[in-house]
Amino acid sequence: MITVVDYGRGNLFSLGQALRHLGFAHTVSSDPADLDRADRILFPGVGAFGDAMEGLRARGLVEALRAAAERGVPILGICVGCQLLLGRGEEFGSHEGLGLIPGTVARLPGPREGDPAAIRIPNVGWRRLHVRPGAPVLGALGPDDMMYFVHSFAPRPDDPSHVSATIPVNGEDVPVAVRRGNIVGVQFHPEKSGPAGLKLLSQFLGAAIAQEPESVS
Repeated sequence: MITVVDYGRGNLFSLGQALRHLGFAHTVSSDPADLDRADRILFPGVGAFGDAMEGLRARGLVEALRAAAERGVPILGICVGCQLLLGRGEEFGSHEGLGLIPGTVARLPGPREGDPAAIRIPNVGWRRLHVRPGAPVLGALGPDDMMYFVHSFAPRPDDPSHVSATIPVNGEDVPVAVRRGNIVGVQFHPEKSGPAGLKLLSQFLGAAIAQEPESVS
């Protein structure tokens, strides 16, 4: 069963449209019991880190997500859902995350004066990813595939091996896709990224992650 987590902070309509287009039956739920039965979990999110964590806590979903990760269920966090996979976020103060991938969610670097390639923050628009060779799920993308972003913060894993893809932002290679075992997070919106985003979702919902030998423990 594919379960989309509803905690009052996610763009459920666009993601549901993408899944229906791909032909994947799914359940949208805020019930922790549905996460207990899930074979795949999609974890979208919009808004601020701390408020999103509060939405999870209010519905009893924090421990359900951690338990699913422990069982080896593939989980895909999208946008703020990706950020919440990490241990801590710095948006509007310091807030505890799920801690499934050690690291911190930090603000994007600001534009440098006189830089002709400067990107305004928030970063809004289409960007080409620099994908780590052999990265599960992200490896399905081609060199010309682009993804759609809307964000001011990004995940910064403690372990560089947990970074699957980056984009250049104002002189820094900023992580925008992370992965630890069965846990995958993408800062961009695959459900709004056309054929490339649909390809990524389809790859995640296939067998690739389940076959990975590493799982979160």
